[in-house]
Formats: sequence, structure tokens, C-alpha cells
Amino acid sequence: MNNKGFTTRLIHADRIINQPQFGAVHQATNNSVLFEYKRAQELVDVFQGKQAGHVYSRSSSSSTVALQNILTHLEGGIGAITFATGMAAITATMLSLFKAGDHLILSRFLFGNTRSLTETMQSLGITISFVDVTNVENVKQAKQTNTRAVFLETIANPVTQVPDMAAIGQWCQQNNILFMVDTTMTPPNLFDPKSVLISLTISSLTKYIAGHGNVLGGAVVDTGLFDWSKFENILPLYRCGDSQIWGLTQIRKRGLRDMGGTMSPESAHAISVGLETLVLRTQRTCDNAVKLANYLQNHKQVAAVYYPGLSQHPQHQRAKQLFSGFGGILSLDLVTGIDPIAFLDKLALVICATHLGDTRTLALPVASTIYYECSVEQRQQMGVGDNMIRMSIGIEDFDDLVADFEQAFAAF
Repeated sequence: MNNKGFTTRLIHADRIINQPQFGAVHQATNNSVLFEYKRAQELVDVFQGKQAGHVYSRSSSSSTVALQNILTHLEGGIGAITFATGMAAITATMLSLFKAGDHLILSRFLFGNTRSLTETMQSLGITISFVDVTNVENVKQAKQTNTRAVFLETIANPVTQVPDMAAIGQWCQQNNILFMVDTTMTPPNLFDPKSVLISLTISSLTKYIAGHGNVLGGAVVDTGLFDWSKFENILPLYRCGDSQIWGLTQIRKRGLRDMGGTMSPESAHAISVGLETLVLRTQRTCDNAVKLANYLQNHKQVAAVYYPGLSQHPQHQRAKQLFSGFGGILSLDLVTGIDPIAFLDKLALVICATHLGDTRTLALPVASTIYYECSVEQRQQMGVGDNMIRMSIGIEDFDDLVADFEQAFAAF
């Protein structure tokens, strides 16, 4: 099926890769917590990784494996692990791969909840340098002898900075440093992680992958580009068999099994179904976002617009090279004198809500919500001002979106 187009492969993936029973086109939802083995030795072999199978649904089930197979196929990776949420995926990966005494280089533009997690990591003895990842030189200067990984997002939320991923990926490979990237904003139809030598992708499936605001999920995909035999933190217990899967094995055992952020079978099924319309949804979203960004940047009541699809965006040319679309995240600063909370209350079609990647257009005041726990200094470093509104653009008719903004602006 690899010779087919992306959309064709996507909508037929569950049927062809997982081969559901009875001619079904979707893998059946399996709600069993336990799995019987007629011979005790078979259970032992599955526990020890000598034989494929499921022992307990906290670690795996046919439902979650079916989704993992699809994600692995779409990203051209060697394996994937699903989690209950995107934050569960990030947390499990970080705490299973790194330990006290390790040093990580992270984007200073990381999303608020991820930034909050780093405080927990630092309390456990992991040291972190936050740098401006739009320039690879900042990453190089932050390197220490104990640097284990670089972690960033393809498009930062909410100010839409685009990292120098090609250069960072090459530098990480040359220095045997794990390159981990949150690809939530750029699903696999918009971005190829292997093109910039990413080691692990981590994403919130809740957003564009599932797409309809009705299910939570997260995932980690190993691209197969990192040499885990040179990664010092792989425990002796997992240094057996094919070294390519050592990283995923440790994340699955220490991060999923031990921490318990398991995706439910129902969620796996809902995400698989939502995934089928990914290309249609993101194409419409990207089209709407580009047009809305151009409309807003020319509006007298808007001080600034942040969207990689705009020619004046600092990383516009880079985004054109990296992505097949500029995504659906758009932020704006209202002019002084217009309160963002009051403005949002005037919108009638656009929904005031905390979420991204929905079919509906969503908006919220940034500083007082998702970055409320950050200090003023931290918000300034990220480029977040008090008058900023973040939007996740949906698939509505564009004229209706403009009309909603026009009537809201008219109130001020």
C-alpha cells in the first residue's frame, strides 16, 4: 500500500494493516482487561517479550495496537505507543528516559502545560536549559557534557515560532543526542518528521488526528533514526534483542505500564475513525487560517497577527520548506484599549474554549488562561502579551467567520 497516495493509505489503513475479522473495515473494540493463555509458558513468554501478545490491557490491547499500527505506518516509523492523553505521552517519555543528573535542551516557547511539567522534572534532578530554538546556534551553545536530548514543538503555541529543525536535527545526529519533537500542530499529512532527522515524535491525538473534540489521546512514534545502543539511560533489563526498539520498550514498560496512562479501547476506535478525514479537515482549516490571517492583519483594530502562512512571519520561508500547510493555529494582539475578554464575549460563531484542532473555530485569551501560571517574565520570553487571543481555526464557511469578527469589532 506504500505506493498509494497519503489519503488513500489513510482511509484504508485499518482495513488493510490490521485485517479486522468478518470483513469489517475497522478493528473491533476489545474491552477485555485480561487475556487467557491455555499454556502457562505462553503467558511467561509474552511477559518476558519472547512472544507477541497481550497480558493486561493497561499495557496493550488489540484496540490500541491497531491504532499504533496505523500511526506507525503514516509516519514511516518502526513503532508507536498510545496513551490516554498527549500530556501522558510527554510525561511518560520524559520520566522513563531521563534521570537525575541528565541535562535537556528545551524550547523556551513550549506550551503552558508542558512547561509546567518541566518544573516537576527539575525537582527530580533533571536540569533544563530553555533556549530560542528558531536559531540552531542557541541550541549548540546550551550543550553540556550530560546533554541527553533536545525537545521542541514544530509550531509553537500560541505565538507560532517555527524552530530551525533541519539544522537542529542534523546537529543532534552528529552529537548522538535524542531529538524529540511535539508534532501536534503538524500531523503527518503536513509534515514528515524523518526529513529533519527527528528521533521521537510525541503528539496529542486529541487535536488534529481525532479532530472532532470528542476523545482524548496521545502517542509516541519512533522514527527508527536514533541509535539506542548508544543511549546510556537504557536499563540493562531492556538491552536485549533488536536495539532499534529499546527506546520504545523502556517507554512502554516504565512509562505506560508503570505510570498507567492507558488509552481506552473506545478512545482508540474513535481516534481511528476521526483520523480518516484528517486530510480533508486540515486542508480546509489551513485555507481558512491563511485567509483569516490576511483579513486580520489588515484590520485597524488588530495590532499584530501571528501565523506562519503570512509572508512577514519571521520563519515564513522555513515553514514553507518544512510543511505542506501552515496549520490552523493563529494568534492576534488587539490594539490597546480593546479588552480581549470583552472582545471574545462579542463573538457569536467562534467558540470561547480551551482546545485545538477542532472542526469548529475556537478562541481564548492567552495570558489569563493557558499561560496564567507563567510569570510575566516567562510570558515575555515566549512573546505572549496581555492582549493576545489564540485561535484554532475550524472548517466553517470563511465568509461566516469574517462576518462574526466584523460584528464583534463593531462593538468597540
